[in-house]
Amino acid sequence: MKMTEKNNRIQAHPILTVNRGKKIHFTWADQPCEGFENETIASALIANGFHIFQHHHKDHSPQGLYCANGQCSQCLVLVNGYPQKACMEPIHEGLQIQPLDGYYTLPANVPNVVYFPIIHKQIKVMIIGAGPAGLSAAIELGKQGIKTLLVDDKNQPGGKLVLQTHRFFGSKEFVYAGTRGIDIAKNLSNELGQNPSVETWLNSPAVAVFSDHKVGVLKDNQQYALIEPEILIIATGAREKSLRFPGNTLPGIFGAGAFQTLLNRDLVIPGQTFFIVGGGNVGLIAAYHALQAGIQIAGLAEILPQCGGYKVHLDKIKRLSVPIYTSHTILQAHGTEHVNLVTIAKVNDSFRPIPSSKKTIACDGVLIAAGLNPVNEFLYQAQEFGFQVFAAGDAEEIAEASAAIISGRITAKKVLSKILNTQFFNDEIEDLLKFKQVLSSKPGETLKSKPSLTPAGVKPIFHCVQEIPCNPCSGLCAQHLIQIPMNNILSIPDFIDPDGKCTGCAQCVIGCPGLAITLVDYRKDARFPIVTLPCELTVNKDAIIGRSFPVTDFEGRVIGIAEVIHVIQSAKMDHTSLIKLIAPVEIAEKIAGIQFEKRIASFSENTVQDEIKSQTMLCRCERVSEQEIRDLIQHGVHDLNLIKAITRAGMGACGGKTCESLILQIMREEGVSQAEVIPLSKRPLAMEITLKTFIETDTVLGKTENHDS
Repeated sequence: MKMTEKNNRIQAHPILTVNRGKKIHFTWADQPCEGFENETIASALIANGFHIFQHHHKDHSPQGLYCANGQCSQCLVLVNGYPQKACMEPIHEGLQIQPLDGYYTLPANVPNVVYFPIIHKQIKVMIIGAGPAGLSAAIELGKQGIKTLLVDDKNQPGGKLVLQTHRFFGSKEFVYAGTRGIDIAKNLSNELGQNPSVETWLNSPAVAVFSDHKVGVLKDNQQYALIEPEILIIATGAREKSLRFPGNTLPGIFGAGAFQTLLNRDLVIPGQTFFIVGGGNVGLIAAYHALQAGIQIAGLAEILPQCGGYKVHLDKIKRLSVPIYTSHTILQAHGTEHVNLVTIAKVNDSFRPIPSSKKTIACDGVLIAAGLNPVNEFLYQAQEFGFQVFAAGDAEEIAEASAAIISGRITAKKVLSKILNTQFFNDEIEDLLKFKQVLSSKPGETLKSKPSLTPAGVKPIFHCVQEIPCNPCSGLCAQHLIQIPMNNILSIPDFIDPDGKCTGCAQCVIGCPGLAITLVDYRKDARFPIVTLPCELTVNKDAIIGRSFPVTDFEGRVIGIAEVIHVIQSAKMDHTSLIKLIAPVEIAEKIAGIQFEKRIASFSENTVQDEIKSQTMLCRCERVSEQEIRDLIQHGVHDLNLIKAITRAGMGACGGKTCESLILQIMREEGVSQAEVIPLSKRPLAMEITLKTFIETDTVLGKTENHDS
């Protein structure tokens, strides 16, 4: 199926540079298509308007991209006759790609097989995962000259940071607060630099840990390596939780990571109107990223009475007219070949849907941001096998990326204490643990904004009213007029200017990660002061200067009309524009946003009629429904391995990493205690590998090499 979007590639972005490189030609189902170098097959197909990659052999259901992380098998396609995951395979000139519909037959003419010798390598420390935690740990170990091997399955270091275009919170001094995620990834990579003590393997997934204290790695995605580390650090991050609802596997339904991969890495637009499920930081940030790319947000549903993410993230999208449905859940995604509607409903105090509250909302995409689970299988296996093993980042505890940076440093110092047999790092570890606790803290109390007493001079107005770890504004003021009370980065900042020193430079407005500072200048006209707002959307200044638009308070409520008199855009402002307005004094200090266009969600109070009821799938890979699992549990089957043997749930490409947590949810709902549940047995390998990879050969490329550290 080919979608009919007018343009599936981002042509201009307010933050990212659009530079696609060399054009690539390939065919999809014998149709000529164009892609660009460094794109994956999945991104190239969606850019060409193709969202269905296969039809499942079990029920012929349409399958499309979901995780973009190589974990599930929804995006399998035939590449020159061989099955490949479209989200992991780069596009190449001349590829012949076909949808994988049902069963397939391998090509009759098998090409010459190239064998690579197995690498055997010993190393002092091995780190799995080059995200913020893994990079930070490697930096600390490298500084001490510890021989370290850092491996990651992606083609660039940084983990999910490389998908984040927004500025981060936390401490400016210690975790790059006020810096965009994409730039934090570069900063950490540059800091690691060419340190001779640290060897980095990219495109090299770790595939197993073994009882003989070796780790299997697929170096460069083609050569098998057995690494024997003295100490192992697991910094493998987190994976997104899946959700249970009818129609949950329709093409057009994405995990947040897949959505951001398409949007912010490959500059591909996967749909024109999205609905978002989940009001934590991941969902709120993804909604903002969508708006930056020109995608409409039909709404955001959060099952709790309030969104759990930072209020400044929530307020940003509310100021852009995104409807927020708290105490709501998704009931169903509708469509046959692609999602085109969602039905949501309000929930009661027991989180049960209220039937009379149903709304059906039009959209061509759904983003699932239902939280994260740690990727910690290697950690538990390594502990079971007696490795000296440590965890860092989300593999240890789910938290913000800033906390993961500190977690990596803590873990590295623990490892150094072990290697050097010293207590020298104990005080540093204790201080870092306290700081990490602050960075990992949940959003605190929401306070009332502080009213200004005198409409005179020029002053910043703080629209951040929730206690979160953040302090960049205090370091942006050249006059040191912005202070964080008691140096507690959880505190709301104060502006102290008894002598009128503020010059109105607006650096605090430009650099605030939450876009939560405005500047009000009374010096020309105290009755109609000039208000300066930050803006990270694409703005045509010639089209808005001299026109009046609705302005909102920090929570998105329209409070009046104001005229745009100037727009400042400069390369020195890190992709943030300054919008200058003239506004009546009565609302000037309340203004936090401006609405250049009104976004209105389209919904009906009636449920969709005449549609076959979709099933809720728990196992995406093997198409095992919730009802099949529930029936077995109700008949007394509490062993997930037996459920796997009967239904194949957990036998797919992800090895149960997605469906196991969902099956455990059903167990709890059916009143099965945790003590009665037998979990899935974890066995190598963590991902699919060709058998030829394991062949130790001395006949094709010579004898096996021994790579010593």
